[in-house]
Amino acid sequence: MAWLIQFCIARAAFATMFTAWSAVLPLLRTDWQLSAWQAGMVQSGYHVGFLISLFSVGFLSDRYGARRIYLVSGIAAVASGLLFAFLADGFVSALLLYGLTGLCSGGSYTPGLAIVAQRMPERRGLALGFYLAAASLGYANGLLIASLMLPLAGWRAGFIVSALCPLLGQIIGWWSLRGVPNVVHALPDGHGTRSRIGEVLKNKPAMLSIWGYTFHAWELLGLWAWLPAFLAAASAANGSDSSRAVSLGATLTALTYLAAMVGSVAGGSLSDRYGRTAVTLALGLASLACSFSFGWMIGAPMLLLVAVAVFYNVTGVGDSSIHSTTLTELTDPRYLGVAYSLRSLLGFGAGAISPWVFGLVLDWGRAGSVPDHVMWGLAWSTLGIGGLLGPVAVWRLRRLPESARLAGGRK
Repeated sequence: MAWLIQFCIARAAFATMFTAWSAVLPLLRTDWQLSAWQAGMVQSGYHVGFLISLFSVGFLSDRYGARRIYLVSGIAAVASGLLFAFLADGFVSALLLYGLTGLCSGGSYTPGLAIVAQRMPERRGLALGFYLAAASLGYANGLLIASLMLPLAGWRAGFIVSALCPLLGQIIGWWSLRGVPNVVHALPDGHGTRSRIGEVLKNKPAMLSIWGYTFHAWELLGLWAWLPAFLAAASAANGSDSSRAVSLGATLTALTYLAAMVGSVAGGSLSDRYGRTAVTLALGLASLACSFSFGWMIGAPMLLLVAVAVFYNVTGVGDSSIHSTTLTELTDPRYLGVAYSLRSLLGFGAGAISPWVFGLVLDWGRAGSVPDHVMWGLAWSTLGIGGLLGPVAVWRLRRLPESARLAGGRK
């Protein structure tokens, strides 16, 4: 367990840059005169870079070992974040540089999942829950850094501090992996990239798990992109000035991410006990209820909004660790990196589109003078519409005989 804690601290440090843009999005929309769809596109640019990174490191992990890829990728994560902090000055530069940051940030995710799954097979769901909870801690840290630095030294200083956090992650990650072997699974002769992808595509249970994750990611990554801006807008509607509203939105969102850590750990642990698909379905339906109701509540008291946001985050992120664990139980270890790569391509591809669609709805609402509660309600509902197919895929997986392999027969 001590090893897992060290490794999770490293993951938290690497994850800090993920929320750096969403924290300052309301402020830079004004300073750089960005439309809502442009602001959403910058976050989408990160997700596109991230999915390319995850797709690549999955294959590289199968070929060269997850430990080696994890350690090599950390330096690029530090450099790319600093480039954004010093050089971004408008929509085009922010889109390209934040996309580069995403491209350099995937090395601690997919290889890290594989390392945890290898090291802790007996309590895999709980262990992966802790690892993904550490990411939520990193997301909260990124927002807290922004909320503290904005009034003191501006958004660039916040980005610089956030970009240095992966350096800490690299040091801790190297320390925790000193005695961990670099495992490379032997592949049959003739099994190149195309053959390995084919093996995953032919695996119907694994593909249903991947599709379930894909629509889960549409909803969750849209939530993470726009929650700070939504809470800032709600704060401004309650009388806060713009700078205070942005800082308060980032701080309150950070608190919801800290609460979401409970969801990651509890989701993994509950799935070990009550079954992977059963818990995934329960959490997925609960988060969908939030997607279809949250935006319509913008005029509600802030305390109620924060309470709903906490529940939304807990249920939205709670099945992430279960999806990751499910895939390890349905996939031959020789093809696990490829399976994670394909999942990342589809999931973060969906997550790259959803913030942009969300922003388009906001721009449409403002252009048509639509009331705030209708505009935000429809925007949040786009996340629910895309997320509806996730429980469908999980239900189909539950009905397959291969689901008996999940959690020792607790499907």
